[in-house]
Amino acid sequence: MNTPAPDDAQGPTEWGEHPHGVGPYVDEFGCAPPEDPRLDPELLAHGDRRNVVDAYRYWTREAIVADIDRRRHPLHIAIENFGHDANIGTVVRTANAFAAAEVHIVGRRRWNRRGAMVTDRYQHIRHHSDIGELMDYAAAHGLSVVAVDNVPGSVPLETAELPRDCLLLFGQEGPGVTAAARDAAVMTVSIAQFGSTRSINAGVAAGIAMHAWIRRHADLTQSW
Repeated sequence: MNTPAPDDAQGPTEWGEHPHGVGPYVDEFGCAPPEDPRLDPELLAHGDRRNVVDAYRYWTREAIVADIDRRRHPLHIAIENFGHDANIGTVVRTANAFAAAEVHIVGRRRWNRRGAMVTDRYQHIRHHSDIGELMDYAAAHGLSVVAVDNVPGSVPLETAELPRDCLLLFGQEGPGVTAAARDAAVMTVSIAQFGSTRSINAGVAAGIAMHAWIRRHADLTQSW
């Protein structure tokens, strides 16, 4: 499993550039911070301005990842990156919000992390050189690959029965999912549209499809 992105990744840093957060830890009774190995002494001393939910304030990055790992969903997300797609950051951020198991990037290894808003530090990301390698991974891990693309013959996402152990596959902005990827998937689903545009933003489409899986398979009582 790949490690989170390095600290020098593009995009906002976790210190001082996020409008939310808390200052240095202060106990109303003047007591010392609790003895908890999950807490970061530096964050306790200087404050925590990271883009994390309040339940993770002052936690180390490693502790946050470990806690999410305990309850990640059997949902994997893949996006083809043959054209250096700028939507990948948005896809990673949404996958993190839904506690997806992994995000798989097919094609170019480099991607613009700005849209991820530092969530790539808490989301497992794996690279595959081509679709064949991705499909081998899916088969080895019992994942049903579902392509998401508005093409003739696709099944409406609104009525499709998404498998629980699922890998949702998205194409890059413009050309969509490659023919080779659609051929290898167990099915292709489409998102209903009613306006004039031929397609919606790839990052938006990924969020819609992920939420469709969440509505069907997630334990909503575990949501923040």
